[in-house]
Amino acid sequence: MKSWYQEDWEFRIEIMAVGTDNKPTNCRMGYEPGDAFTCQYGCPQDFCSKSMMKVFPILEAVRSDGDLRNLGGSGKHEMEIVCPDGIVKFRISARRI
Repeated sequence: MKSWYQEDWEFRIEIMAVGTDNKPTNCRMGYEPGDAFTCQYGCPQDFCSKSMMKVFPILEAVRSDGDLRNLGGSGKHEMEIVCPDGIVKFRISARRI
């Protein structure tokens, strides 16, 4: 694969909580608090594809100069969400490259 596009943003997706007791067995992917992923445009390696469907529109909002506070974020480029199964809590943060 030959990536040709120079991305403007880098994203960090950090696991904040997993269920009520933070056991990795609560999550099909085995996530634990503190696990983190970084990406620019593509899906991070070993990231839950079901959760990526929920994360991707948030990343697109940042790329189009949106303000995540309008979507309930804690800052212009930071937001916490829960996975589609309601088990894993993620913090998404973005930084301009």
